[in-house]
Amino acid sequence: MRRLLIPLLLAAALAGLLAWAFQPRPVMVETAAVAPRSLSVGVEEEGRARIREVYTVSAPIGGKLQRISLHAGDAVTADETVVARIGPAAPELLDWRARAVAEAAAAAAEAAVNLARAALVQAEAERDHARTEADRTQRLFDRAAVSAQLRDNALLVQRTAEAAVDSARANLAVQERKLDSANALLAEGIGNATASCCVEIVTPVSGRILRVVTEDEQVVQPGMPIMEIGDPANLEITAELLSRDAVRVSPGAAAAITGWGGPPLAAAVERVEPAAVTKVSALGIEEQRVEVILRLAGDPAGHAALGHGYRVMVRIETWSGTDVLSVPVGALFRSGPDWAVFAVQDGRARLRRISIGERNDAFAQVTGGLAAGDAVILRPADSLGDGIRVAPLP
Repeated sequence: MRRLLIPLLLAAALAGLLAWAFQPRPVMVETAAVAPRSLSVGVEEEGRARIREVYTVSAPIGGKLQRISLHAGDAVTADETVVARIGPAAPELLDWRARAVAEAAAAAAEAAVNLARAALVQAEAERDHARTEADRTQRLFDRAAVSAQLRDNALLVQRTAEAAVDSARANLAVQERKLDSANALLAEGIGNATASCCVEIVTPVSGRILRVVTEDEQVVQPGMPIMEIGDPANLEITAELLSRDAVRVSPGAAAAITGWGGPPLAAAVERVEPAAVTKVSALGIEEQRVEVILRLAGDPAGHAALGHGYRVMVRIETWSGTDVLSVPVGALFRSGPDWAVFAVQDGRARLRRISIGERNDAFAQVTGGLAAGDAVILRPADSLGDGIRVAPLP
């Protein structure tokens, strides 16, 4: 009997060892608690900083722009700082055909001057003869040798001759100016510059130069932009949101500006544009984008390093709440059309379908299916199922 007892004990120990070895082990899982939390939901998008009012200084006249000595970042004062000077430009170069036409016009103008001079000499001679005749007639009239009509006729001829002289002189002056104009077309170079040759352009606003469009000496046309000026303290932030996100944003909503190289900045939504524009994403998908403009809050010294055109990240709050029953987003998965989680109950995973409300990147609002204090499994594996034994990781 004792000989049989020992083998039986050994067989029972072996069977127990095998049963222990092959029984299912609980799955080690990471858990989190469902609890009331402060929840904030928002949209995040890339944006840029820009000066609210940017003034473009343009050339008021055409001419030769002198080299600009100012550079981007220089301070300017309204109605005081001269930002540019424009002088006369050199005349256009004449090709052989235009030069031949100009030389012919100059020759014709010179001939007209000679003709006007000859006409003036003739008019002066006729005036002198008329004066002599008028004096002789007047003396005869004083002696009662001629009638008053003959004297009046002689005086009329004298006055007519004097008027003809004035007309000939005026005609000569006109022809001489035409000759000067014709010769000017043949002149090369810009001639001698006078002290009043240049038009000075004065900045209309105070601030700093943002960009100098052109600083080299060159010929400009009226309306050509020269530089841009703005006040760096008058900054605003713009971001282009998807239209489905923009409908949840309202003026006055709180926002945070990050990703610009400095501490987070507080801001508020000032305006949501009423119209959307079509933009093509990096994946080639057409999107409807709406521009949202934000106003920076706080001391301007806090964002003095932020400049025009700088890239920023914008987060606009669309919903917030306190003591909101929430579950970590990492515990959520889809079960058909519903959201679901694995809750830990009596050491086993239990599938629970839940309903959620608002959510952000970390937590989601629970509106049904869970209670405060419930433990849920984070990032459940595909092998995990309802009723499987689990053990929380320490």
